[in-house]
Amino acid sequence: MVWTTLIAPDALAECLTDPSVVVVDCRYDLADPSWGLREYEKQHIPGAVFASIDDDLSGVKTGRNGRHPLPEIATLPNTLGRLGIASDTQAIAYDQDAGMYASRLWWLLRWLGHDKVAVLDGGFAAWVAGRRPTRSGIEARQGRRFVGVPRPGWFADAAEVRAAIGRSDRLIIDARAPERFRGDIEPVDKVAGRIPGAANYFYRWNIGEDGLFRTPSELRTRLLASLGGVAPEQVIAYCGSGVTACQVLLAFEHAGLHGARLYPGSWSEWLSDPERPIERA
Repeated sequence: MVWTTLIAPDALAECLTDPSVVVVDCRYDLADPSWGLREYEKQHIPGAVFASIDDDLSGVKTGRNGRHPLPEIATLPNTLGRLGIASDTQAIAYDQDAGMYASRLWWLLRWLGHDKVAVLDGGFAAWVAGRRPTRSGIEARQGRRFVGVPRPGWFADAAEVRAAIGRSDRLIIDARAPERFRGDIEPVDKVAGRIPGAANYFYRWNIGEDGLFRTPSELRTRLLASLGGVAPEQVIAYCGSGVTACQVLLAFEHAGLHGARLYPGSWSEWLSDPERPIERA
């Protein structure tokens, strides 16, 4: 069985001892970046290794490329190999619940041509709710050689985003909470607001009351309603720093809507240039 979008906790439990399956803990707290590792050390899915959003799944910040720029393509394969991921590996990523951080690893692997990667539906919260086993301490996998080639057209830069503003055949989607989208508050970045013309699609709208992703048909209905007739491949998704927008792209893929792209720099990069326009409600 190959999983390419989501995997249920029961399915993961059944293949947990399979040596070709690598589980990666991506828990993270923007307000406390070391929280994820501390929680991992206290309790994690048996056999899981830890990946830091800041140190492993992001690149070097320059002050102009956002809070979580893409990792350097020269070093990312080494990071993935250190986690135990190779071309024959089924990778499973999880975070605390809604997939907002695990989806970053999912997107990075897919970008490099590795389709055998999925996010644990419901995250660690769903795992422990089912009284499944956990382990403490730090674990490591045997290093593997990861070979990946970036797929062209998987992300848009700031120039492409700016060129999409005002076009009826393009859509920019903002995955942040509605109050941040409107510019009512901005708890993280220096300036409140949004990219002009963007439509709001909060990433948590993909999650049902049970804490799990909505069904593919439900996601498809919701996502298509948000597109206003624009083709999925003409969609660019962004958030604060290019992390949680990956969860929206995961929902697109799970719903069978292919081709939407990520703006990796997102809002934190956009506002670093005062010449770029911003909009508030």
